[in-house]
Amino acid sequence: MTPATLYFDVVSPFAYLLDAMLRRTDLPLALERKPALLAGLLNAHGNKGPAEIPSKRTYVYEFCTYRAHARGIPFQIPAVHPFNPLRYLRLIIALGSTPEVASAVFDALYASGADPDAPSTWRGLAQTLGLADPDALIEAPAVKQQLRDNTDAAVAAGVFGVPTILVGDRLFWGEDSLPMLSAYLAGDPVFDSPAMLATRKARYGAHRRQKD
Repeated sequence: MTPATLYFDVVSPFAYLLDAMLRRTDLPLALERKPALLAGLLNAHGNKGPAEIPSKRTYVYEFCTYRAHARGIPFQIPAVHPFNPLRYLRLIIALGSTPEVASAVFDALYASGADPDAPSTWRGLAQTLGLADPDALIEAPAVKQQLRDNTDAAVAAGVFGVPTILVGDRLFWGEDSLPMLSAYLAGDPVFDSPAMLATRKARYGAHRRQKD
């Protein structure tokens, strides 16, 4: 199994779609899930989030609704979006960042259009996970620090958005990158082709020129 890291933030509907697809997709990956704060990635790279551009926000909602429908994935954009994902990310970390916990959180937020800020959503999730006091879990200093560390590690690896699967030094961004990831894992020769190598050289060359 190839080791890989999945960086995600539950505020991203694309991360929900990827989570749903990973439940159906058998990839030869030893995938470590690391919740990371999208806002931290955007700030680090000087980017705007989709919600900050009205037309892009509308497009993202429509695209995700279409994408989910086409794949038979239950989906409804949360009643409040964007929302503050901190407590949900910390809860996933507190419970070991397992696939089951991450999926339970995603489903609570996106399967029926719940309000992430509503106490009833938080209570319902706690009940699903069998937790008596989720608030105590997310206040642990080690949990808060882990989220910061995950975000810093993502930035250091060049991650610019979520969800991103990192395999070696290659980034696979978004649910729609799964076919590309599958081809890479299968040894598709395109990844060693002159055209692909040229894109990587161009990318790093541009980075060097900016630094100069």
